[in-house]
Amino acid sequence: MNSETGQTPLRFTFAHNNFNVVDLQKSLAFYREALGLTEVRRIQREQFTLVFLGDGVTGYQLELTWLKDFDRPRYNLGDNEFHLAFRVDDIGKALEKHRAMNAVCYENQAMGIYFIEDPDGYWIEIIPDRR
Repeated sequence: MNSETGQTPLRFTFAHNNFNVVDLQKSLAFYREALGLTEVRRIQREQFTLVFLGDGVTGYQLELTWLKDFDRPRYNLGDNEFHLAFRVDDIGKALEKHRAMNAVCYENQAMGIYFIEDPDGYWIEIIPDRR
């Protein structure tokens, strides 16, 4: 309880991130192969389709939005300073897999991390699980 207002503070928890995609099937295949994500739910409307992907471990989801009649990424990624990050139990094996997919777009060997790029140009950071 907040001592100043006498009210219980609101509690916010993470739910999902959203990426707009041009080719939904290509993106679904990429996220399945590269990160093992699977479809959790789908919302289909006349003008758009939303597909929520999960990792099967956490409740966190990635929402892929496909907009009908849109032939390019909705947002200019600019310097792409925003990104998702995934922990992996075997960074060496993961890097080998992503290199084979030709998905690695940046490596920082000093930090022991790297980034992969999805079909729409979004960067995803891969970090070792150091827990």
